[in-house]
Amino acid sequence: MSSTATVETFTASETLSPGQLFARAYAADPAAAEVRFDYTVTDAFQPTKERPRVTVRNLFRKRPVGTEPVRFWCEARPDAAEAKAVHESDLRREAAFRFGMAAAQVHPIRAWVQLPEELADDPEAMAVFIDYRLLVRLATAENQALTIGEGGLLRHPEIAKLPYTDSYVTGLLDACDEIEQTGATPHAMIVNPRDYYAHLLGKGSLLTDLTRNAVQISRTRMVPPGTAVVGDFAMAARLLDGGRSAIRMGQPPAGTFATDGPAVCAEIHEGLAIHLPTHFYHVVPAGAE
Repeated sequence: MSSTATVETFTASETLSPGQLFARAYAADPAAAEVRFDYTVTDAFQPTKERPRVTVRNLFRKRPVGTEPVRFWCEARPDAAEAKAVHESDLRREAAFRFGMAAAQVHPIRAWVQLPEELADDPEAMAVFIDYRLLVRLATAENQALTIGEGGLLRHPEIAKLPYTDSYVTGLLDACDEIEQTGATPHAMIVNPRDYYAHLLGKGSLLTDLTRNAVQISRTRMVPPGTAVVGDFAMAARLLDGGRSAIRMGQPPAGTFATDGPAVCAEIHEGLAIHLPTHFYHVVPAGAE
């Protein structure tokens, strides 16, 4: 970006959408257009609100943070000898959990689109393109980061795998039971869309029962078919929210696109503080663990 360019920072109270703000910046300086926000755009602006879909970030409570690592309390499973030494740990398994501290921090999450050249002279169409394509891709990148990216749920070494031998649904319900056996509540699950439509939707009262128990379901390709993450998302972890975003022209990393062309990047900053890995289970088919 040129040294003479002026970059504005916008708040969530701005009446224009992120795409409209970027289109305005692009009209003023196409080569170095950039807008910044003092909030996380995937939280404040949701282009799919008329067809709601729970993203992974929606499952967590938020903790505003800066750029530095934050320390937080955590608990971990004991070994067999430690559990045996704790009075009534067979009745209340959490009584034997180890107490400790851990650290985590936010990481940049980015998504890219290429600008069709015809949009250069059509600010309204460019705004729609940014709002409904770039921000949707950013939400997908966010799902990926929080599930399998650096610091994501499935990168945590203490989240146990729970293999199932019967059916996928049995595996989900077994995980719910295991979570309640720790004194927690299975608040949500992350499933692949293929499993949602093959095993959950239209299968008797299952989805109604889960809804009655206030279980949220996030559908994302970031968990393979046949697997899931089930947990007490509301209590066992916090979304570390950097509270800042940007949309800017830029040079994408090699391999982002098959051809060259002007590209736009959207960026947010997030991480996870996983206080209770004991309250999550990675449901997998037997033999896959």
